[in-house]
Parts: sequence; C-alpha cells; structure tokens
Amino acid sequence: MKDMKLSAGQKAAYDKDGYLVVKNFLTKEEVGLLYGIATGDDVLKNKAFDFNDQAGKRTKLTLWFTPGDDAYGLLTRSEALVQSVQDLLGEGEVCHFHSKLMQKEPQIGGAWEWHQDYGYWYKNGFLLPEALISVMLALTEATVKNGCLQVLKGSHKTGRIEHNFAGEQQGADMDFVNEALGRFERIPVELELGDLLFFHPNILHMSEANTSDKPRWSMISAYNLSYNKPFREKNLSCITPVKTVPNNAFVSHGAKGLSADRDFLQKEDEITLKVK
Repeated sequence: MKDMKLSAGQKAAYDKDGYLVVKNFLTKEEVGLLYGIATGDDVLKNKAFDFNDQAGKRTKLTLWFTPGDDAYGLLTRSEALVQSVQDLLGEGEVCHFHSKLMQKEPQIGGAWEWHQDYGYWYKNGFLLPEALISVMLALTEATVKNGCLQVLKGSHKTGRIEHNFAGEQQGADMDFVNEALGRFERIPVELELGDLLFFHPNILHMSEANTSDKPRWSMISAYNLSYNKPFREKNLSCITPVKTVPNNAFVSHGAKGLSADRDFLQKEDEITLKVK
C-alpha cells in the first residue's frame, strides 16, 4: 500500500473538480489478494443483492456498515486511507458510513443512472454533504467498455439536485442533468487495478452497462464526519470514529473474508427504496 500523503495541489483539484484519482494505491499483488477473497467469499455472495436499472439489467452489490478485522475492514481503517479522507473533508472525526463491493458482471452487469451520492444520502437524513465522501478502489480494470464511472467535472458545485426513482435506483432530475451535460465536461474515469478515486457526494456521475467479456469489480467506501448525524439512518457506524490500523494490516494480519455476523444491509431495509 502506498504511504499516501495528499498534496495541496491534489486537495485543490478535488475541491475544484469534485473528484481525484490516485494511481497505484495498492500493488497488483495486494489487489489480487483482495479480489481473490472477494470472488471466493461465500458470505459476500450470500449477502449480495441486485439493483435494477431502467432496462432491467442488474448490478450486484454487497453492503455492510461497521468495518471489522477482515481484509476489507482493515483496508478501510488503514492510516493512509483515513488520513486522506481527513485531508479532503477537513476538521472532524472520520467515521465509516458503509462499504460495498460492486459486482458488474460481463455482458449482464447493469448501468447506474445519472445521480449524486447525496441524492441517496439526503434521504438517509444527512444534512451536511460536505462532511461526506466516497472512495472507490478498482479491484479490476475499469474501462468505458466494461462500464467505468463517468463524471461531470465540477458539477458538485450545483448543490443537491432532486432525485426520483429510475428503476430501483435514485436518478437525478433529467432536466437538470441535461442542462449540466451542456455546461460541464463529461469524463470517463478509467482506472487500473489498485487505483483510487475520491469523489464528492454532489458530483453527478453514472456508469454504463458492462458490454465487455470482462468483469468490473470495485470496492466503494463512504466516510462521514461524526458531527453530521443523520436523523433517519439508524446504524451508528456513520457517527463512530474509525480506529485506524497500520497500512499493511490487511496483509500482515492474515487476509480473510467477511464474517456472517457483520451488519449487512438487507435490501428490504434500504431507506432510499422507501422514501420518496
């Protein structure tokens, strides 16, 4: 793992563009370890559920809240990752809201409609978007063909846009999206395995269906500052300060998968499927 310290220039780029790519955060060997655990983890498979897009294609994900002593939890609690989140969010205690493994399989993996993460999290009852951030780790190569993330550069400055159902997903109001498409540069964020992508909760982003013969797997961790207490979300991990571990802990402690007693999200409990 890269002993990462974000520069002033990187922080300024995140504030200006709404996203930041950090290359080669993990080595290929470290990613191979995580990907091998992910693809062979029966608990992860059993706890996965589908989110259907408007065409009926499915993206599979597994989401949990409290980070444990498994490989994923130790990674999300690593000093380098937590400090980088701190650098980008500013003062406050960094908490782990949730992590999810996104599984977009070849030929059948569905799209994600244009949205802001805060389009979801607003409905969880978070009042302060600037206290939230998403961090994506590429576990496989992410390309345009296999449905990489696409962002509208700088669109986080629009603030929150109204969201409604698009399939089972929350999609941003398309009148606003179409206007934003004419004003902001559309960037396909292609990643190599081991790269990190930090992105602002109000940046408009989407991803196409996976039409390639290769899977696209990624791990996305959402962080929150403890003072940003939601009034609908009942899980306490989002306001519980992270206990950091050394950067190499997820390797040196003996890599293992998720335990069945982890606090997984059940689809029927997803707040954004219930709140209009």
